[in-house]
Amino acid sequence: MTQTEHHHLFSNITDVLSASRRFFEDLEQRHKAQVCVEDISDILEEHAERHFHPYVSYCSNEVYQQRALQRLTSSSAAFREALREVEQRPACGDLPMISFLILPMQRVTRLPLLTDTLCLKTQGHPERYKAASRALKAISKLVKQCNEGAHKMERTEQMYTLHTQLDFSKVKSLPLISASRWLLKRGELFVVEETGLFRKLASRPTCYLFLFNDVLVVTKKKSEDSFVVQDYAQLDHIQVQKMEPSEASLPGGGNRSSFVPYAFQLTLLHNSEGRQGKILLSSDSASDRARWITALTHRERQLPGPTNKGDLLQVEITKAYLAKQVDEITLQQADVVLILEQEDGWFYGERLRDGETGWFPEDLARSITSRVAVEGNMRRMERLRVETDV
Repeated sequence: MTQTEHHHLFSNITDVLSASRRFFEDLEQRHKAQVCVEDISDILEEHAERHFHPYVSYCSNEVYQQRALQRLTSSSAAFREALREVEQRPACGDLPMISFLILPMQRVTRLPLLTDTLCLKTQGHPERYKAASRALKAISKLVKQCNEGAHKMERTEQMYTLHTQLDFSKVKSLPLISASRWLLKRGELFVVEETGLFRKLASRPTCYLFLFNDVLVVTKKKSEDSFVVQDYAQLDHIQVQKMEPSEASLPGGGNRSSFVPYAFQLTLLHNSEGRQGKILLSSDSASDRARWITALTHRERQLPGPTNKGDLLQVEITKAYLAKQVDEITLQQADVVLILEQEDGWFYGERLRDGETGWFPEDLARSITSRVAVEGNMRRMERLRVETDV
């Protein structure tokens, strides 16, 4: 590979290694000084504040790393062959390269839970508890920077790419690039029926939606990287309704929705021309429809609700999962997730350790049935949110 590809693939991994070694050496010194170690909170706090910054850079480069690996694997037979040979070595334990590349991210995101355990164990010792709480705050601040760095780099690059792919020549132009805008979901859907300005889509049975956190853009797909914008509306001016097979279709039309699987209706109260339009869409599956409706109503979900989270299903992740779409969530083995929705083999949940939400396959999770474990997890989540301001 080229030097640039090498940098994209491995980022600053040698700096991460140095930081990790230094941390281990300090822990080892403490163990040599005290065979029965009383506390490590001071070591955690110092390293989080002074030495762990390489983790932030590494996590921020995650999007380039994964893309570099995909590009090299798909375009270079020599790279694929070399990688296969390396992955088959006993030291790799039959694990793919990506599982090693994400290890630093997994390492740093587990530290808050480990530090929280120190807080639990030192509650009877006021000074030690204060030290553990300070360490927890420092570690959580670091993890927050890692997460924000990863999100920011991914979102910025994504917006610049979409800016070049979306053609606004048929509608009033929308300044797409904004530091506060990011993509929630994208995909192609069948157009069943439309009224108002959506008539321009009538010649094609599909449309391609780009849903951002503040605006929905409706397009016609020209090619894999070219889309003609048909209309758009602010999310505050959109209503979404799940349609059952027995329900009537849009006003002025027949009862075609009764033959349409997985339908939902979008109402644009104020579109790009200040008018109202409706469109009846159809998904490929029940889970895809559920994912669109969840994404389209994400603002309502952010409002504090009456739901007692202690009554929600909790699952433990049995196998790590790498998100493949923007509305999915990357999970580590042993992560605990609160399930907010379940549809057609997919879970939509909230990761306990940091509140991140997303979809993932339900066959990667095992239900937590012990009431003691469930209540313990809820107490830990509440404590982490308060202590770390996550």
